[in-house]
Amino acid sequence: MADTDAPDGSGSDTAEADELAWRTTGSETEYTCPGFSVRRDDVVLPDGTETDFHSVEDPPAVVILPFTPDGDVVVIEEWRQSVGRVNRGLPAGTVDADDADLAAVARRELAEETGYEAESLRYLCAVEPANGLLDSVHHYYLAHGCAPTADRDLDFNESIRVGVADYDDLLDDVLDGTVRDGRTVLGVTRYELAERWR
Repeated sequence: MADTDAPDGSGSDTAEADELAWRTTGSETEYTCPGFSVRRDDVVLPDGTETDFHSVEDPPAVVILPFTPDGDVVVIEEWRQSVGRVNRGLPAGTVDADDADLAAVARRELAEETGYEAESLRYLCAVEPANGLLDSVHHYYLAHGCAPTADRDLDFNESIRVGVADYDDLLDDVLDGTVRDGRTVLGVTRYELAERWR
């Protein structure tokens, strides 16, 4: 089965001529580190007020909801320094600047983080996870027929344990708040609403 990729265009809203639009008069990167940058924009608000606005420039990412042939979900547990705990969720990864094929990125990240490879991929949706703070877009993929046939290739700062979960158990954990990872909550609930109940 062929992979399905993101539809042409992002479906993003245009700000041209919108009465709510802010006008940007200048922009400067104030801080850069591996993974993201902090940008300051000089802006004029709709009422004419001049101010500045800081945001995070974060590369796009792929998030994969990977099903085994038995219908279980491949999940990861990963240490998250920002919250000081192990996070249980779905495999995901950054889209590099030279990546032209999002489906290929999803396949790569699934294999690198979990050692699983997918028989087929299907695009699910695109989400701006926190567009009041950062510019990143997360592209969600459904992966079917996943089997542990690849070698894992973790980044130096990734501490990941791989497992499988019964889908309904994972859904229950999402709904009762046991799983708090936002990417996983969104991916599972979107799949549940848009795919299983369609």
